Amino acid sequence: MPPHRPADLSLFFSILQTLEEIQAPYMMIGAFAATLYGLSRLTYDIDIVVDLSADHVETLAAAYPLPHYYADPQQMRDSIQMGILFNIIDTSRGEKADLVPLSMEPRYQEAFGRRIRQSLELPEGETLVVWCARPEDVILGKLLAWTEGRARRHETDIYEMVYNAAQQQQRGLTPLLQVDALAQDIAALGNEDVNHLWEAIQAQVQTALGGSTP
Repeated sequence: MPPHRPADLSLFFSILQTLEEIQAPYMMIGAFAATLYGLSRLTYDIDIVVDLSADHVETLAAAYPLPHYYADPQQMRDSIQMGILFNIIDTSRGEKADLVPLSMEPRYQEAFGRRIRQSLELPEGETLVVWCARPEDVILGKLLAWTEGRARRHETDIYEMVYNAAQQQQRGLTPLLQVDALAQDIAALGNEDVNHLWEAIQAQVQTALGGSTP
């Protein structure tokens, strides 16, 4: 039986660098995006939303050739057409990256239009500037994911992001997280359970910071 190899993020960093080099529109969402906004837990859950042209597909697939990688351009084209995610696989390590077509979820369109540049520190100590969903959109996505299974990790992830923004404000900084805009988006969902969760998280942050909210 082959020795166990710990998971790493080298494939994901490589794909982000490649998307930058070929100038393909993309944005990071989900838990890994949240790490740029205060999330402290280690996560290998990386989601990259992409808006690829035919040329992008060919260039991206060519950057990850067999036998070391599996990146099938036909799978990419079919997945984009059907609005389902596709994979790039490092066959030597068994690492897999999921890329999500922009067309997969209607809400991605609005978030894509608001995406911002953020600095991502690579393992070698270098910095890569990447496209990332705004913190409001990351939180909104986590709230929607929470409604599907009430997973505790979404609650704690949101709490950490809101707490981080509140701490920044206490220090006289201007946080990226726009709480008022997020509150309007949450209200627009019309989901009573989500409203209650959001209010509970805000109250927890207020208590933790001695009565201050972002």
